[in-house]
Amino acid sequence: MVFDWSPVILSLKLATTTTLVLLVIGTPVAWWLARTRHWSKQPIATVVALPLVLPPTVLGFYLLIMLGPKGPVGHFTQAIGLGTLPFTFPGLVVASVFYSFPFVVQPLQNAFEVIGERPLEVAATLRASMWDRFWSVAVPLARPGFLTASVLAFAHTIGEFGVVLMVGGNIPGETKVLSVAIYDHVETLEYEQAHWLAGGMVVFSFLVLLTLYLVNSRQQRTFTL
Repeated sequence: MVFDWSPVILSLKLATTTTLVLLVIGTPVAWWLARTRHWSKQPIATVVALPLVLPPTVLGFYLLIMLGPKGPVGHFTQAIGLGTLPFTFPGLVVASVFYSFPFVVQPLQNAFEVIGERPLEVAATLRASMWDRFWSVAVPLARPGFLTASVLAFAHTIGEFGVVLMVGGNIPGETKVLSVAIYDHVETLEYEQAHWLAGGMVVFSFLVLLTLYLVNSRQQRTFTL
């Protein structure tokens, strides 16, 4: 049996890129949600959490419309010479960012809320600017939240199926990720190849969650001491 590693490599590339983008975008959103008392907090938090309850095909369908040639994003990307994003790797990244957004924002928001106001107020009395307080106080104290968010975003992206199939299709070497490859093997009754890929995902998911639990448990004991 000749094993095709391209879906595995593409999935790892997609998960890494998506996780980095989500940390950049999700951190300021989580910080704002953790500290604001504005009336729009709950509606915005609800929008952030929507991918948790929406069927992936619904989210994928509307992303496909939005990114397509007649959608607002599609019009913009075509106007600047980038073409359209559906059925491309950048399109997969955009879809994955939307789908995994709550898996980054919610752990970070919880971590920032646990910090409370006291450490930031102490830093302010030492004339630390808001920027310094965020990077020197909030980010180090929220490190467990960043770890949890990164692991969940990476693992969730690896396991995506509905959204990536809707937006990316099934193009070998371009958009055919691991979950889609498993579906292909099952559809063509190639159960041996499907077993290898599916079993690998089970082991990967177990190790990721086990590592996350062990690291968080160790950090909690450290903070307690």
